Amino acid sequence: MADPNTPAPNAADPDAPYMNQPSAAAPVGVQYVPQPVYVPQPVPVPTYPQGAIPQPAAPTAPRPGTLPTSRQALESVQPEVVVISHSNLFYWWPVWVVGYIAALLTWTAGQEVQFGEHVARIYPSNNLGVLFFLTMFLVILITNIIVRGLASGMVLMGIVLIAVLLAYFRWWDDILGWFGHLNVFINQGGYFWFATLMFLTWLLVTLVFDRMTYWEVKPGQVTQVYVWGTSSKSFDTQNMTLEKRRDDFFRHWMLGFGSGDLIIHTFGAKQEEIAIPNVLLIGTKIHAMERLIAMEPATEDQAPQAPTA
Repeated sequence: MADPNTPAPNAADPDAPYMNQPSAAAPVGVQYVPQPVYVPQPVPVPTYPQGAIPQPAAPTAPRPGTLPTSRQALESVQPEVVVISHSNLFYWWPVWVVGYIAALLTWTAGQEVQFGEHVARIYPSNNLGVLFFLTMFLVILITNIIVRGLASGMVLMGIVLIAVLLAYFRWWDDILGWFGHLNVFINQGGYFWFATLMFLTWLLVTLVFDRMTYWEVKPGQVTQVYVWGTSSKSFDTQNMTLEKRRDDFFRHWMLGFGSGDLIIHTFGAKQEEIAIPNVLLIGTKIHAMERLIAMEPATEDQAPQAPTA
């Protein structure tokens, strides 16, 4: 008796009797369903008329504003150094720093004094007032008079040391008493509001007004840029020399943290000497400028070009 699970033989396919036969380990009586076999179909290849050559699609023109022009790309690849000349007000930072310190000491150790209907807090000694006025006097002196040489620096350092020692031993009260008690007392509000006014002015001048005019150094060119103006002045860097002047110890080192005056000498048909005073970190700026001056300026061939339609 034939097994009902065995398919009928197919004369057209000699391998048909052996397809879908159960294995030896399979249980008897299980119906096996044949699985379809997927055959990949060939991808049709496009045909062209005889002699015709397919042409690639024409490139589309870029939208306006999406790619930089040659001049913009040239400016973007060139390194540059920005030099800012600060005013002498930058060196006035010790005035508002000492003013805030004096206001804090007056608030913590001061005494309230009645003046009619008003109450003021005053430090019970001439020390704070004398040191504050001495700080302002020295800043005015240093920022307006060039102090050169070791002897001048030693004189100013001696004045500061004597003033601090007299305040430490509380002798200013006795010294001012010899002049008919011409005491120097400033209340807390005087210190605070004067220091705040100086700080806001210093911040506005240093971060805003001093940056209205600056110098831009690029390979082969030095340009004076005016923010609010439409004009600019450029100089060729060929045979240009740089000079650093940092001989004022107090103004350039103690108050300016390594600042100095930059002198640029140009050569050519019209020789000029350009003075850029009060440049911060002048040593680092000059090293960067020397590298840019020695470089060849980039040409339009070195700038990336936009594809043409």
